Amino acid sequence: MPDFQSSPEISPDLPENSIAPASSVAQLRQAMADGQLTATALTQHFLSRIEGLNPALHAVITVSHDALAQAAASDRAWASGKPRGPLEGIPVLIKDNVQVAGMPTTAGSPALLAARPPDAFIVARLRAAGAVILAKANLSEWANFRSTHSSSGWSTLGGQTANPYALDRSPSGSSSGSAVGVSAGLAPLAVGTETDGSIVSPSSACGVVGIKPTAGLVSRTGLVPLSPVQDTAGPMAATVADAAELLSVLAAADPDDPAVSDTPDDPERTRDGTDYAQFLDAGAIEGARIGIWRAASARADAATAALLDAAVDQLCTLGAKLTDPVELPDVEKITEPEFDALYYEFKYGINAYLKYLAAHDRVADALPGSLTELIEFNQRNADLVLSRFGQEIFEAAEATSGDLTDPKYLELRGAATRLAVTALGTPMALHQLDAVVSLTANPAWLTDYVLGDHNVFGTSRPAAVSGWPAISVPFGYVSGLPVGVTFSGPRWSEPRLVALAYAFEQAAAGRRRPALLPTVGAMMTS
Repeated sequence: MPDFQSSPEISPDLPENSIAPASSVAQLRQAMADGQLTATALTQHFLSRIEGLNPALHAVITVSHDALAQAAASDRAWASGKPRGPLEGIPVLIKDNVQVAGMPTTAGSPALLAARPPDAFIVARLRAAGAVILAKANLSEWANFRSTHSSSGWSTLGGQTANPYALDRSPSGSSSGSAVGVSAGLAPLAVGTETDGSIVSPSSACGVVGIKPTAGLVSRTGLVPLSPVQDTAGPMAATVADAAELLSVLAAADPDDPAVSDTPDDPERTRDGTDYAQFLDAGAIEGARIGIWRAASARADAATAALLDAAVDQLCTLGAKLTDPVELPDVEKITEPEFDALYYEFKYGINAYLKYLAAHDRVADALPGSLTELIEFNQRNADLVLSRFGQEIFEAAEATSGDLTDPKYLELRGAATRLAVTALGTPMALHQLDAVVSLTANPAWLTDYVLGDHNVFGTSRPAAVSGWPAISVPFGYVSGLPVGVTFSGPRWSEPRLVALAYAFEQAAAGRRRPALLPTVGAMMTS
């Protein structure tokens, strides 16, 4: 097979303007603290990269009009010796289903283009921490919950996001732009969202780190909803350390996030200001009890399957106590009740969200008021909105009651949750495991608007449906295309998973930047 590392359509000849592509958040922060780098220069660097690379990558939908003003405020904070928080002056991409005041929040659809809702809870947290809200990231339209034959990374407003390792390959979804943005060096950090695989899968396909937190650890207030049960935002970054820095800011209790207000096992959710970077431990795998979930990737080709063997060898070398393989009982039965439940949840959630916009937005008359009106909007604008694929999922959701007290819905959601918790919980308890490890997903497939996505395997479902956390870490390559390894664990086990993922990452050194990245020298003294 040919090597897809090169991306000849993208010119690497961007002007050198100060920032080494491998600079960590900690290094950038220290350089600003030492006066060797300004937030303004850092922000301008990434704005220039967006200008140069985004026409080919389509990773960004909207650039913040006041990004440089935000950076100037960070420079004043650094100059005063009073930085506001741990991300002072650090640019962040925000997936375009997360509300940012003064910018559209569209989920990739022109139906929401006129809306200007206030900051989401997590965006307010980022601002308080000093982050520069750089731009909104492209995504699979409506978080990939519109059509059964959709193409990941495509939205009406943003076009087709391209994988930076090979432009004709899918970036996976739905947090496509967030993953590509970090991978291609358009920003050091990005916020993604996941319902089932939408953080970890694009992270794997684009060679970055993605953390899907425990459901409820990170607020959902201000996110365009899909599922009140499974939705979560989470960090995406080049390294586990950078992802931990972002998670430290995102994770906080939100009294306006009622979906988890009655969660009985929420010790972490009640903490404000947990520093997940404190859990980075290069020796964490020594003695750790880890189960290997091989059946999930049984359909992988030989080259991809060999990566799991290599990951197992790496874990052995690091001193893990392995149970290989572990079985996840009835894991294949989760899919049907999950998706049938999601239809109800989407109708409920999107109707409530559109009512919220109508109550809070002066341009409400220009917005659909319900899923019914959203379907009608798409039909009226079919030449634009339905040009690539249809809205079969919207129609299936509309056909439900959308009532989360409906006995049929409760039966479906209850079955999906029980199956997922049992699938992961059984081997965890039986073998007293710290984590279950698997490959995250198959390498990126060719983008195909006729047949849609070509998923061979993915391992996100048990953690997504159970609400358990998972971290995908870059590990290896198949014909130049990245493949990640996932660490999954029990609810609220982020500290342990961060430690394990970091130790694995440090030993494996599995990430290679896409070949499109220019060679730029550090200019921390400019």
